[in-house]
Amino acid sequence: MRAALRIAAAVTGAVLAGTGAAVALAATGDGSPGDANIAFVGRWDRTNSSAYVPNWAGAYLRTGFTGTTVKLKQRGTIDLYFSIDGGAVQYTQNVSGTVNLTPTKLAAGNHTLMVSYRVVAGSYTGDAVFQGLVLDSGAKTLPANVSPKLVEFVGDSITVGTTSSKNALTAYGWLTGEQLGVRHTQIGYGGGCLVATADGCVSVAAQFLKTGYSSTSANWDFSRYTADAVVINLGTNDKSHGVSSADFQAGYVAFIKTVRGKYPNAAILALETFSKRYPAETQAAVATQNTAGDRNVYYVNTEGWLPSDGLSDSVHPNDKGHQAITAKLAPIVAARLTPTTSPSATTSPSSSTSPSATTPPPASGCSVAYKITNSWQGGFQGDVTITNQASSTVNGWALRWTFAGGQTVTQAWNATTTQSGTAVTATNATWNATIPAGGTAAFGFTGTWTSTNPAPADFTLNGTRCAAV
Repeated sequence: MRAALRIAAAVTGAVLAGTGAAVALAATGDGSPGDANIAFVGRWDRTNSSAYVPNWAGAYLRTGFTGTTVKLKQRGTIDLYFSIDGGAVQYTQNVSGTVNLTPTKLAAGNHTLMVSYRVVAGSYTGDAVFQGLVLDSGAKTLPANVSPKLVEFVGDSITVGTTSSKNALTAYGWLTGEQLGVRHTQIGYGGGCLVATADGCVSVAAQFLKTGYSSTSANWDFSRYTADAVVINLGTNDKSHGVSSADFQAGYVAFIKTVRGKYPNAAILALETFSKRYPAETQAAVATQNTAGDRNVYYVNTEGWLPSDGLSDSVHPNDKGHQAITAKLAPIVAARLTPTTSPSATTSPSSSTSPSATTPPPASGCSVAYKITNSWQGGFQGDVTITNQASSTVNGWALRWTFAGGQTVTQAWNATTTQSGTAVTATNATWNATIPAGGTAAFGFTGTWTSTNPAPADFTLNGTRCAAV
């Protein structure tokens, strides 16, 4: 029987090799590029099954792992960003071979890892190639905790974070995705135009169909993932390359149609460029599609989004500028993602809401950080982080609180919410149901308010009172 299995595996490998498909037989948990526990977010070229290559800014990987150390296997010299256990993003330069990300060993247990490579573009020629992870003897990877929702941000050097402190990772697209708790990726490059020009400005709209920004890049396989929202910020460079108003508008209409063809159900948000170039043409392109029956395309007016000290030069936002953009953009994107809120204003609390045999076990210690991250007249956005301070894992959770100012939750992400009067219950999504000892789970929501918007004072997790921090 074992011999037969070995023969079958060999035959399968030969067949795959003949079709050009990946031939490496990765085992889940082994840390290889084909390990199913590693989530590759964005457009990764997987032609070589033992070496995955991210070709656009903002692509990254996430996974969990056991043990006390984690190392990367790199083919050549590269600069990269990484975060362990949700900590601050660290930047390491000119590394190659086996790269130790934990020179100081971690505590034994379960951990998480995020890695994003500096994009290879312009004058930078690093070797962004992921060849796998090296873990402790007996350790393994764990399934990545990622949202099923994904937002693509399409643009130029502004979208990829040129001149910000950590490039793509401090750009508004990355920040918005992280704030909303969704997967995110940036499709863009410095100097890119919407419309290709005779003097050499490359069309981002054309390269949108490719695995990377290079003219020789293969076509992207859109079955890899489906975007739930696409945010477009193009036009800043077209003006300086002489693109006419008519050509720009026609190009924008064509690009919206291209995006819609690839993502039939995605919300498409067309931003007014921060330099106010082609606003009328962008708005007219959106109106054209709306009139044609596509009502899930929106023009976003960005007037006043950037503070006076939010630019690092005449065009590119600095870190403060990208943060200001995120504060305005995140609730707009959140409102266009598929709602996960289930209002039940007619339902009154009863004894049936108390823990029972089918209710997740109560937590023995917890804290809740409730933060209003954005506010406007009559509305606001909130972020909630639950910390499990107990010594045991929480498997499934329901967080409850009461609003004192008559606020109403209108939409949530990374949790499902119900509201009865002033009482709100947020229950876990499938991907964040488990909170390990000392770990956290986070979700966000948008809501409405009338005269005041005070933060809740009391929270309970699975029936146990949590400290508000």
